[in-house]
Amino acid sequence: MEWNEPYLESCCRSALHRLKLAGPAGRPLALRDAPCLKRLCAEGLASVAQDGRVRMSAQGAARHDVEIAQMRRRRGVQNRRRRAG
Repeated sequence: MEWNEPYLESCCRSALHRLKLAGPAGRPLALRDAPCLKRLCAEGLASVAQDGRVRMSAQGAARHDVEIAQMRRRRGVQNRRRRAG
């Protein structure tokens, strides 16, 4: 498998996850993670709406599913194994 996507720093992955959690309401740019939100917008993973809030794009949702959701599922499996053992 070849990885074609640009690398996301852990802080930007966290910002992407917070966008997912925010849902349609989005997040304001006037927060501590503004540099990451701007990077996500530059990479097409999010966009700034007319109201000034950042919302996840379809590309961002797909990237979240590939990177973050899979990582969380793997951790869940590991945690269940630890509890069972």
